[in-house]
Amino acid sequence: MRTAFNSLRVIALCGLFASAGVLAADTPLIQPGKKTLPQRVLTTPTCKLMLKPGDQTGAAQEAFTRYYVYERKQIAGVDWLEVGPSSKRTQDHMGWLNAKCAVDWNMQMSLAFTNPAGRDLSLLFKDKQTIEKILDSSEPEKLFRPIQDVLKRNNGVDPRVLAVEPELYVDFKKNFYLLPILDTAKVLSSAGNELRLLQVASITKNDPAASGAPSANSIKAFNTGVVFVLDSTLSMDPYIERTREAVQTIYRRMDQEQLGDKVKFGLVSFRSSIKAVPGLEYVSKMYVDPTKVKDGADFLAKIKDLKATKVSSAKFDEDPYAGLHEALTTINWNEFGARYIVLVTDAGAIDGNDPLSSTGLDARALREIAKEKGIAIYVLHLKTPEGIKNHASAQRQYQTLSFNHVSNSSLYYPVNAGSVSVFGGGVESLVQSLVTQIKIASTGEMVPGSALSAALQPPVTNLPLAEAIARDAILIGKAMQLAFRGEKENAQAPPFIKAWISDRDLIKQNLPATEVRVLLTKAQLSDLSKQVQEIADAANASLVSPTEMFERLRSVAANMGRDPSRLNTASAQTLGKVLLDEYLEGLPYKSDVLNLDEEMWKSMSVTAQSQLIMRLNVKLRQYQIYNADVNAWQSLAKNSDPSENVYPIPLESLP
Repeated sequence: MRTAFNSLRVIALCGLFASAGVLAADTPLIQPGKKTLPQRVLTTPTCKLMLKPGDQTGAAQEAFTRYYVYERKQIAGVDWLEVGPSSKRTQDHMGWLNAKCAVDWNMQMSLAFTNPAGRDLSLLFKDKQTIEKILDSSEPEKLFRPIQDVLKRNNGVDPRVLAVEPELYVDFKKNFYLLPILDTAKVLSSAGNELRLLQVASITKNDPAASGAPSANSIKAFNTGVVFVLDSTLSMDPYIERTREAVQTIYRRMDQEQLGDKVKFGLVSFRSSIKAVPGLEYVSKMYVDPTKVKDGADFLAKIKDLKATKVSSAKFDEDPYAGLHEALTTINWNEFGARYIVLVTDAGAIDGNDPLSSTGLDARALREIAKEKGIAIYVLHLKTPEGIKNHASAQRQYQTLSFNHVSNSSLYYPVNAGSVSVFGGGVESLVQSLVTQIKIASTGEMVPGSALSAALQPPVTNLPLAEAIARDAILIGKAMQLAFRGEKENAQAPPFIKAWISDRDLIKQNLPATEVRVLLTKAQLSDLSKQVQEIADAANASLVSPTEMFERLRSVAANMGRDPSRLNTASAQTLGKVLLDEYLEGLPYKSDVLNLDEEMWKSMSVTAQSQLIMRLNVKLRQYQIYNADVNAWQSLAKNSDPSENVYPIPLESLP
């Protein structure tokens, strides 16, 4: 069950086909109960595309090809589907499928495994009762461990378990796969934790040549990119100099251990708005691209002119998000097996809704971009006496920014009183921990499990900065290696199954084992972006005249071909149901706008309204980034137009 496969194809068993009226000949049928979403199906390995309904021979179809449904016919008691690869009829690629070989795919919501570092591999159970029994127990480990033991003894076979999550991390964006959610159930464990049980289905082509066995050669090639995003505003010169010293020390150590080609450093400097204060010279500046630096001497030469500005910014908060965004989006991180950003600043961040923001993004949005790229963000927050009034708000921002789903904690490290010596020790401890992992990996070995286990004990509070960083670096580094090996060895999701899985680790129930993605086409993403923009504009207008907000929304709904009268119904239709239900209705998450109605909006304070609008604006910026991320768009049908490609949008990025 743990064998890796070369290609993954997924089916969603959503029940019987519902009848639908035929639309115009060049457009697909519409999903029952919807106004714009077309009917789609996925092929299984037995599908053949026929020239006409009732044919016995046709072209075999690759499993998990997505088709749009244009017509349904019954011939001699057999249901047939006229299908095409695009949402507009293309005569060259139309055909007919026997309905028995295809399955509905209407929700476009899928599951992806998180990086397994720090948690048990997920087991995909035959029935949910087995999971419920484990979670109901006051000692779930006593029920779960014996199942793992049986799997180990019997080469992955246990009648209760249909499959086991791959040992190596499967990068969802590079090795695209889907685990459609067929059914869900919320459960409360005996420990008081709420978990969601999910029924999923998947199908793959079994390639016996593929293997999930770890390869020493792949891990030997493992390397690391570390990019400092460094504040260069007033009073930062001592920290800039100490960073130089730390990097110089680390390069010297790497040269001694012949690891000079295994770790590359980069540096991005940031300040604040030059529109407000032109004398700052720049908002952010790439001093060293880690993919282009030769060695330690080259790094130091490139940053020799880096100094703190002598000009005060317009406000105490600076624009580290500009530096982070530049580091995240302009560096080719694919050249590195492990990817780290170290943010160093003594001030809070200008938020995305501030007129001085250069990115329009907030901490959560940048964290999601980093997560998508497999980058861990560390924050060294210099709590200098001058910024004492800013410390609390900055800490909240940076804890959100640096939250890492692998460690399930924030990689945030305050440097009390802004001590230069403590800061230097922390930087050296972090980088030395990474270098140690590189050295071990270069021999073909993983980071020892004992060290990982130690790192996974209940967190110790009030550790010295250097010890805290070293502890977390072990766990994060383990995850980076798993991701790297999974990429190099083409790790794949399990073979065809219909099974139940927990969305969280069954023992460490605070650790997520899965994450939900929603697949949108370019047209759908564009439509969603326009709708969210309309909502944000309407909300902005209501800050001046709150009572006019929903009048504006009625007009928006009318312009978009919706039914504006739905807002007047006795059931008090919510904002989400008027403008976003085609994409968001029924999704298992709490939305900012889905359950917002007129009365709730009016009862919100101006501050709360402003925060909601800011979050919407940030999401709009994220949609622009997704649209431009050309490598992540996935084709679901061989002959479909590129506009039909889908993007796996994280659930958190929806409104």
